[in-house]
Amino acid sequence: MPKHIREGLQRIEREFSLANKRLSLAITDLKEALWQPIWWHLAWQEIRQRYRRSLIGPFWITISTGIMIAAMGPLYGRLFEQPLGPYFQHLAIGLVVWVFISGYLNEVGFAFVSAEGFIKDVKIPYSTYVFKVLVKHLIMFLHNFVIVLTVLLFFPPRTLATVPMVLPGLIVMLLNLLWIGTALAILCVRFRDIAQIVGSVVQLLFFLTPIMWQVEMLGERRELAEWNVIYHLIQIVRSPLVGETPNLLSWIVTCGMAVVGGAVALCLFARFRSRISYWI
Repeated sequence: MPKHIREGLQRIEREFSLANKRLSLAITDLKEALWQPIWWHLAWQEIRQRYRRSLIGPFWITISTGIMIAAMGPLYGRLFEQPLGPYFQHLAIGLVVWVFISGYLNEVGFAFVSAEGFIKDVKIPYSTYVFKVLVKHLIMFLHNFVIVLTVLLFFPPRTLATVPMVLPGLIVMLLNLLWIGTALAILCVRFRDIAQIVGSVVQLLFFLTPIMWQVEMLGERRELAEWNVIYHLIQIVRSPLVGETPNLLSWIVTCGMAVVGGAVALCLFARFRSRISYWI
């Protein structure tokens, strides 16, 4: 075999071996983070610290969100000529889920940057810091879910048979947020301006996502909303709560994102995991 071909094959073998080692370390990082739930304590401690000496703690966010929904519901329901009950359901669930998603996306870019002290002084799996941000906003989401329950108490869903489908919808949404957060945390620790871009995009997405308005209002152009992946993430949680089955397209999009996006984020994490501490 010619020398240059042999050297080329050896180089490919070394690169493959290195990539395999990086992937193994990344998977180990994820496993260790899951089996050592420090992220739960960090998330809870951060919430407690933020609302220290506050009488009702994170329920302040619940109150402000509830007031917003109570004010917007009759106004926009009348403006869009929608029945009050179904519109309140649509708005309340959509806005509560949106507050969760947008808050997480705006913060997760700083997951590694804000944990600089921990990363440099304590040996903790890097995944822990992404999990911490996700769990923190999940806890706040559960507080805000009181609003959804209150709205559904006054305006019951068409049927309760679809309600159990909320659980798989929530799991798929969390899986997607996890890989998106991992990718953003890595990109933002390397390129700090990306976090500001994400904030601007999130603000824009609020108006492009069917939260205050409904897809049916677009008529024949409803496919414009279906290109919005955030819409599908909200829909797999919202539809079961209003007595509807999420459409097949939403499941295909969200599950496909979870698989493909998860694989891409894992490769990105494996490739740049060792550089995170140097980029901070």
